[in-house]
Amino acid sequence: MAKMTKYRLERLKEQREKLNARIQAVEAREKSKERKIDVRKKILIGAYYLDQAEKNNSMAEIVNLMDKFLKRDFDRDIFGLPALPNA
Repeated sequence: MAKMTKYRLERLKEQREKLNARIQAVEAREKSKERKIDVRKKILIGAYYLDQAEKNNSMAEIVNLMDKFLKRDFDRDIFGLPALPNA
């Protein structure tokens, strides 16, 4: 009887591990979907504001805003902004 209980307990633990792995996989897929949606929103919002800036000849305003916002030299270079001095 003890062997049967031990065997059953091991099977239940294996099932729990498999379920936990499945749960983690589903959660990871959901987080990935959410990140993709967030990135897509940012792209669309950026595209809208770039389009508006071009139509309204206000690209200089956008570049000025980005000058205050961007901290990484790589990002600043995209807008033709000078690198920030190292503090």
